[in-house]
Amino acid sequence: MTTRAKKEEVVPQAASLNIYQKLHLAKQSMGKVIKNATNPHLKRNYADINSIIDTVEPILLDCGLLLMQPIIDDNVYTIIIDIETGDKIESYLTLPAITDVQRLGGACTYFRRYTLVNLLSLQAIDDDGHEASRAPKAKPTLDAEKFAKALKAIQEGRYSVDELKATYNLSKEQEGQL
Repeated sequence: MTTRAKKEEVVPQAASLNIYQKLHLAKQSMGKVIKNATNPHLKRNYADINSIIDTVEPILLDCGLLLMQPIIDDNVYTIIIDIETGDKIESYLTLPAITDVQRLGGACTYFRRYTLVNLLSLQAIDDDGHEASRAPKAKPTLDAEKFAKALKAIQEGRYSVDELKATYNLSKEQEGQL
């Protein structure tokens, strides 16, 4: 596996955090992913790609980071892009020569999972019922700038009030502005 960081030639905003600082903030909020699936052949639990993405993507987005997982030249990439500066960090694995489409799809999913787990150094825990029975994790809050962006997206029809309320814990002041 190859993991590397790239610096794009974009003028960053003076008050912005760099991609590494944003990743640091994101990692502090991520916690561990839940092993929610079982491999019947090896009788091992693992976190499937959906569980991993459900855990990390909202936090990355809150930190101004975009997650993409394209296939380029027989390589499955996981790329995290700073949407303010264009800086990115990526990890990739080269696909083996597979002609069976089902097996190729499985390899793509497997490689997406492993490049993402490795790029973010994620840890997993077993979901043996104890974790699932705990109180749900508190929804994140929105600062004034992010709330203003959300309001603009609602006005433009790209986002709804219901989506905003379902995703974020809003202050009484923010609720009043809706």
